[in-house]
Amino acid sequence: MYTPENELDLNLRPTQETYDGFQTAYDHFNWHLFDGQLPNCLITLQRKGRSYGYFSPKRFVRQDGKASHEIALNPAYFATRSLEETLSTLVHEQVHLWQDCYATPGRSGYHNRQWADKMKAIGLHPSSTGKPGGKELGDSISHYIIDDGRFERAAADLIKNGFHIEWREHRSRSDAPVVIGGDGNKTAPRGSRGGKRVKYVCTECGLNARSQHDANILCGDHMCRMEPT
Repeated sequence: MYTPENELDLNLRPTQETYDGFQTAYDHFNWHLFDGQLPNCLITLQRKGRSYGYFSPKRFVRQDGKASHEIALNPAYFATRSLEETLSTLVHEQVHLWQDCYATPGRSGYHNRQWADKMKAIGLHPSSTGKPGGKELGDSISHYIIDDGRFERAAADLIKNGFHIEWREHRSRSDAPVVIGGDGNKTAPRGSRGGKRVKYVCTECGLNARSQHDANILCGDHMCRMEPT
């Protein structure tokens, strides 16, 4: 139903505002963390596997035959993670792009030692749990931000100069899925329905957790939905 409060502004340009912002962030980190070595890529917004983001080499081809890598970011988490955390996902994927261009990436989906060393060199510490002590190598590896590291300083400069994510999903924090593992940033669970707690299990690794009925819980290591038992 139309009301003056929900009238859409015909002058808004959400696509341009969103992608121009992420291009600015990509260029900033390319210059400050990768010495300007990275080629531009196509940044997309995807919800694939409910992960925070992913890198796909040479995913797109222009009509003249020139190829472009893809870095995808998951917009479902823009409202539930800090701006610094979202930017760290962008840089995590930029390290994959750097490795594809200038080094030796592991097999598909595998985070090898070379990738892990580059991550630490730019201020992100690989971790399967998103916290200190997690595995640095493997198929499902997240990271945490190193205090006063190169990434943290570069991100602070970018944010200080006015960078922000202009558009976010119109959803409350309580609607977001709960992530177990992954980056270690668990979002708040939805309100209880009847008070009965249910056991949820990851079908990939057997990780289990208990939460209220009809919760949406993800295994952060495998980025798949945990099933109730």
